[in-house]
Amino acid sequence: MPITLFGLVLVTFLIGRVMPLDPVLAIVGDRAPQEVVERVRVELGLDRSLPEQFLRYLGQLAQGDLGRSVMTSNLVTQDIARFLPATFELATVAILLATLIGVPLGVAAAARQGSWLDQSVRVVCIAGHSLPVFVLGLASLLVFYAWLGLAPGPGRQGVYFQDMVEVRTGLLTVDAALAGDWPALRDALAHLAQPAGVLAAFSVAYIARMTRAFMLAELQSEYVTTARAKGLTEARIIWRHAFRNTAVPLVTVLALTYAGLLEGAVLTETIFAWPGLGQYLTASLLNADMNAVLGATLVVGLIYVAFNLLADALYRLLDPRTR
Repeated sequence: MPITLFGLVLVTFLIGRVMPLDPVLAIVGDRAPQEVVERVRVELGLDRSLPEQFLRYLGQLAQGDLGRSVMTSNLVTQDIARFLPATFELATVAILLATLIGVPLGVAAAARQGSWLDQSVRVVCIAGHSLPVFVLGLASLLVFYAWLGLAPGPGRQGVYFQDMVEVRTGLLTVDAALAGDWPALRDALAHLAQPAGVLAAFSVAYIARMTRAFMLAELQSEYVTTARAKGLTEARIIWRHAFRNTAVPLVTVLALTYAGLLEGAVLTETIFAWPGLGQYLTASLLNADMNAVLGATLVVGLIYVAFNLLADALYRLLDPRTR
């Protein structure tokens, strides 16, 4: 873990230094006098050697300082704390939908290998991997918002409900429920449905395919043959025996899929104007806001490392052989 985190910090730092974007010009502007540019460069420590800059960067990280955003003039930590809950809310709903749909589909396809159901699930998985998420998002807006008028427009909430719900957790649906503002809750859920559905559809393909592969391997095991010889029902063999053994590798699949969603689904958040970490990272990059870009990238890496650690911990709970 320490080696992984150090490598993450080092690569993040080097990317920020080799990118053809000058953070000084992003702060002072292209028309600033040269003496102003040099003064700001010295204040930021960019006139020092790379090793010195890296040591200074490590010292700032040790204090929880990710710098100040040029785009918002806020501390990057404050911006991330403001934008991350929206991504967390979107990713959590998406992974729940994807799990509730993808896992049963994968199990059913494996239990009926070669049937029309199995073939249909495989086609859905291939289509889900092949169809770009931005195409699915634009098609969803076109059909459900523009043509049918069944869904609200982009954004996290309607104009009428803007800033009407007291922020407690940063999760709009939770805050609306805690405030007892049911119209605001319905509006938040309506705006959440489309982007969460698009991300869930994209994740279902991967989860269903992996679940099917894990289940096929277990259903061909000797203990399943023995269970059938004992006269156990097929449902009990599938869910009580085979599925329990697929839970261990499936945990890794779900954890990393969730981490991928939490990193900020950049295209989905951009299409649906969802004010999350992905949109913040994209806007920061377009504005040459390197402190924000590096800070958000570092948070994304930490999320992946944390979920890998969580998957390893769950291994010990689900598989006694690893204890």
